Amino acid sequence: MKIGQLLFYDKILSGNRNISCSTCHHPKHGGGDGLSLGIGEGGVGLGPKRSAGTGGNKILKRIPRNSSALWNLGHKSIKVVFHDGRLEISDIYENGFNSPAQEWLPKGINTIIAAQALFPLVAQFEMAGNPKENEIAGAVHDRIDAAWPILAKRVRIIPEYGEMFVKAFSNIDAPEQVTIVEIAKALGDFINFEWQSYDSPYDEFLINEVNLSDGAERGRRIFFGRGECSSCHSGPLFSDQNFYALSLPAFGPGRTRLFDPIVRDTGRMGESDKLEDAYRFKTPSLRNVTLTAPYGHNGAYPSLEGIVRHHLDPSGMRAEWVHDLANLPSVPWLESIDFVVESDKREVLRQKQKVDINNIYLNDDDVLDIILFLESLTGKTAELGRLGIPDNVPSGLAID
Repeated sequence: MKIGQLLFYDKILSGNRNISCSTCHHPKHGGGDGLSLGIGEGGVGLGPKRSAGTGGNKILKRIPRNSSALWNLGHKSIKVVFHDGRLEISDIYENGFNSPAQEWLPKGINTIIAAQALFPLVAQFEMAGNPKENEIAGAVHDRIDAAWPILAKRVRIIPEYGEMFVKAFSNIDAPEQVTIVEIAKALGDFINFEWQSYDSPYDEFLINEVNLSDGAERGRRIFFGRGECSSCHSGPLFSDQNFYALSLPAFGPGRTRLFDPIVRDTGRMGESDKLEDAYRFKTPSLRNVTLTAPYGHNGAYPSLEGIVRHHLDPSGMRAEWVHDLANLPSVPWLESIDFVVESDKREVLRQKQKVDINNIYLNDDDVLDIILFLESLTGKTAELGRLGIPDNVPSGLAID
C-alpha cells in the first residue's frame, strides 16, 4: 500500500510528468476535483482553483466527464466502473476484463480496482499528453498497451521504487522485473485501503441501532419509500451498478469517438453499441456524497438539492438549468464549444426525450429530509484519510 500511495501522488506516471492520479482524485475534494469537467494534462494547480495552463502547455480540451470519487471501489459488489461502464469483469478477452484495452490488457491484473487505475495513465487529455509531446503519448497513439512498459521502466529505475517492489512482491527478485501489472496492483491496493468508508451515522444505525436525527430518519423513510430513490440507489454502496438516462443538461466537449465526432456524450451506448443505452450513465454510489460535489456524470449541479430535485422532475429542472451552475474554470480558447451542443436541436431533443425515471412529487420539507439522510451517509473519518498525503515522492517531482 505504501508503494501505491507514493505512485498515486507521483507525477512520474504522466506523460509530461506534470499531473498525478491525486490531481483529479484528491482527498481535499472528497476524492474528486470539485469541478464539473476537469482540467487534466497541462493544467496548473488543484481543485476548483486549477487553471488551464499557458503557452504550449495549455490544455486542448476539458475532460468530458466529472471526476468520479474513489470511495469503496474495492467493494466486492462492484463489477463495472466508470460512468459508461467501459471496464467490467468479464472473460470476453480471456484476461478477466472487458476494457478499452481489449485483448491487450496485461494478464495478471486480478481486481477491477487495479485495472481501472491503468486507463487514466494512457488517456491523452488526462495524463498521457498529446502525440509528439512525449514518448508515452506517442506510444499510446500506436496502441493502448504500448505505453505501459515505458511507464513501468520509468518507475523501476528509480532506486527507491525498485527496492520497494522487490520487498513487497514475492514474484519480484530484481527491479527490472517490475511491470505495469505490479504498478496497477500497488495503486489498486492503496485506493482500496485509503478510500474505504463505512463509519457513517447510517452504519451506526444499521449495526448498533443508534438512531438517526429526526430529519435524517424522515429522509430515510422517504428514500426507501415514496421517494423511490432506492429503486436505483440500492445495496451497501447505494448503487445498483446499472445505467439510466436522467436527461441531465449537456455541455462540454462530449465524449466523441472516431466514427462519431459529434460533440455529444451518448453514455453507455458508446461502449455497448446498443441504441437503447443512449444517454444512460452508471448509478453513482451515495457513500460520502456530501463530499463529492458537483453532481451528475458531467457535474451539472453544484448542490445536493439541485440533483435531488432533478431526479424528481428531470424535464422541468433541465428547462430551468442555467450555464452558471456548471463549475467550469475560465478557458477562453475553449469557451466557444463549452455549450455548442445546445445549437444541435435534434441532439438536444434526443437527450430530452430519453428519461428512464418517472416524475415524483415531494414537497420542500421532503427534499430537505432526503438531504439530511444523504448527509448521514458521510463517514466520520472520511476526510481524515488513512495513509494520507506523503511529504515527498521518490521521483522528486512536486506533489499537488
